[in-house]
Amino acid sequence: NAMKALIIEDEKAAVRNLQVLLSEVAPDMEILAVLDSITETIDWFGTHDMPDLVFLDIHLADGSAFEIFGHVEISCPIIFTTAYDEYALKAFKVNSIDYLLKPIDGNDIRKALDKLDHLHGESSSSGNEPDYRSLIRALKKEESYKTHFLIPAKGDKLMPVSTDMILFFHIDDGVVKAVLTDGKECLFPQTLDELTDSLNPALFFRVNRQYLISRKAVLDIDLWFNGRLSINLKVPVAEKILVSKARVGEFKEWFTGG
Repeated sequence: NAMKALIIEDEKAAVRNLQVLLSEVAPDMEILAVLDSITETIDWFGTHDMPDLVFLDIHLADGSAFEIFGHVEISCPIIFTTAYDEYALKAFKVNSIDYLLKPIDGNDIRKALDKLDHLHGESSSSGNEPDYRSLIRALKKEESYKTHFLIPAKGDKLMPVSTDMILFFHIDDGVVKAVLTDGKECLFPQTLDELTDSLNPALFFRVNRQYLISRKAVLDIDLWFNGRLSINLKVPVAEKILVSKARVGEFKEWFTGG
C-alpha cells in the first residue's frame, strides 16, 4: 500500500520542487495535502488520520513549526526541511532526527526515505520513537529570537518581513527603518534597542547607536584612522558607519562566526 504523506511548507517554489522530486523518487507516494501554516496544520490533524510521513518546514507563514507540537501529537515520522541554520542542525544531530537542507534534491529524499524504510523495520519491534520533545526544547531556545515580523504598511495592511530579508536597521530622523535585500525600506515600530535584544546576535550586530546590521549587508570594510573600521554597505547610506576601536575585535569575531 502506498505511503501517504503530508507536506507542510509555506514557500510555493519549495512545495513544487518537493512534489516534482517525490514524483520521481517515490512515484507511488500519495500527497494527502499541502498546508502552509500552523493554524491550518492543527485543524488538519484534528480532522484526519495520522499520515505515514510528514515533510515539515521549520519556518511557516505564521511562525515556527514547533508550535504545532504544543497542539498535536504527531506519531508518524517527520522529515524536517529547513534552510541552513547552525542551531537547528545541531539540535537535529543531537537528537538524530532526519532533516533535509534546502534546496533539496532527489538524492536527499531518496536517502531519507531509505533511512525511514530501514527504521520502520526496526522500530516496530523496539519502539524507538524519535524524541521530538527534546528536539523542540533544544530549538525553543533559538526560537525565542524573532525570525519574522509583521510590519504596519500603507492602507491598513500588515507586511510579513522575515529576518533573512533584512540587510540592516538604522535610525533615520528618529525613526527606525529596515532596508531589505531588494533595496526596499520599511518602518519598524520597535526601537533599535528592542530589535537588538529580540534578534539572534549571531545574525545581527549593533555596530553603533545608529546601525544594527546583518553580515550580508556588508559590501567591504575600510581600515579607518585611530584603529576604527568604516563599514560600507551593499545599499549605500549617507553617513559613515564606524566601528569604535574598542569593538573592532568583537565585530571581527562576530563577522567570521567566531
